[in-house]
This record gives sequence, C-alpha cells and structure tokens, in this order.
Amino acid sequence: VQLQASGGGLVQAGGSLTLSCAASGRTFRIKSMGWFRQAPGKEREFVAARDWSGSTPYYSDSVKGRFTISRDNAKNMVYLQMNSLKPEDTAVYYCAADVNLRSPQSWSSPGKYDYWGQGTQVTVSS
Repeated sequence: VQLQASGGGLVQAGGSLTLSCAASGRTFRIKSMGWFRQAPGKEREFVAARDWSGSTPYYSDSVKGRFTISRDNAKNMVYLQMNSLKPEDTAVYYCAADVNLRSPQSWSSPGKYDYWGQGTQVTVSS
C-alpha cells in the first residue's frame, strides 16, 4: 500500500483547508485510515481516524468539532476537512493505513499503523 498526502499550505487563523490522501497498491487490505500530525520538537499526535467501511469516525479532543475525516472508497481517497484553524494546528500532517481489524480505541496509536504517507505541511498564521 502506498499513500500520498496533499493539500497542505499556509492559511490564516480561522480559515479552512482540506487535506487529501490517495491510497494505491493493495488497497483491499486497508481496514482503517488515520491522520496524524507532528509539530517541530513534538511527538506525532493523533488527529482523526475511521475504518474503511465508514463507521463512526474518531477524533482527538483538540480537533473535535472543527475537523472532519471522510473517505471515498471508489477513489481510494481519504480527506481531512479542517475548519476554524488555529496556530496550534501548525504541523506536518500524515495519513496512515492499518491493515488489521482493531477497535476504534486503537486508532489513536501511531504504532498500530502499517503504512504512512510522506506528510504535508500545514501552517496557520495568527
């Protein structure tokens, strides 16, 4: 499985961005997809995830109500709609794929994911 993230950029606080993640290869193996982010000097942080069949998504408390994860299985795409962006959302954003069936509570752990995209930079100015 290969993942390609895109859509990052520079936006003012309060603005919106939509990140995209294109999956290719043996995508039939994917069971869930997640978004993580990493700011300079900080550990990789969970943002959002959902399983490939489209059950209820799972969000970190820091983005709940502002970000929405969605997927288009026909296109093998996962999206992260980010609204009401804050300077603290500034980070490199990564998409990840898990090929194992897990409970939603496991989706927040980066170690559970098998494949990662290359990351896309999101910068929110104040």
